[in-house]
Amino acid sequence: MIEGTLPRHVAIIMDGNGRWAKKHTLQVALGHRKGVEALRAIIRESSDLKIEALSIYAFSTENWNREKQEVEALMALLLEYFTSEIDELDQENVCIRILGDKDGLPPPQREALYKAEERTGKNTGLKLNIAINYGGRAELARAARELAQMALRGEISPDEIDEKKMAQMLYTHDLPDVDLLIRTSGEMRLSNFLLYQCAYAEFVFPTVLWPDFDINAYHAALSAFTSRDRRFGGRNK
Repeated sequence: MIEGTLPRHVAIIMDGNGRWAKKHTLQVALGHRKGVEALRAIIRESSDLKIEALSIYAFSTENWNREKQEVEALMALLLEYFTSEIDELDQENVCIRILGDKDGLPPPQREALYKAEERTGKNTGLKLNIAINYGGRAELARAARELAQMALRGEISPDEIDEKKMAQMLYTHDLPDVDLLIRTSGEMRLSNFLLYQCAYAEFVFPTVLWPDFDINAYHAALSAFTSRDRRFGGRNK
């Protein structure tokens, strides 16, 4: 039983698949596959807890620099995930949104992502945001370009560009900012994930590797959030 007000928007950096595989003397691809199993349970629990939005970091723009074999395995797993899970996600009223440059992905994966967004776009349950080919700095640069183009067209003046206008240009424009960011495996960095949206997020860094991150670990992270005193730059009275 989790006491207190739950976060509206949870973000997760699913770290540790490779180390989990090495620990169990398995190929890295099997670590990623085990990580998908952990993700399935966390999505279901988030939905059951009525959390509004769950954002997960699946593949960053920097991940292209990994070994070719691992990248190919991740792309294959991505395609398999959307093929095997889309029916259940749709039935559970989950709304899928892809954060990142879909057009930079191979055609089969790109098509699968567009279809998933189209199929679940009108669902009213958990908003599942999957960051694929995503970078936080790239997202901010993209937003700045769009605002600059609007100014050039005379739709807005430069003086009108403020934090609200910037937020409206982000992938998450209609969602609340991140309340809680969880990064597994004990690493303590954002790795270019949702830089703008995490301005006032609470951070939790469990040491467990992502494939071993279960419901109990998730509840512990949520409980840690509910115990925090969030002041957003103010002071306690």
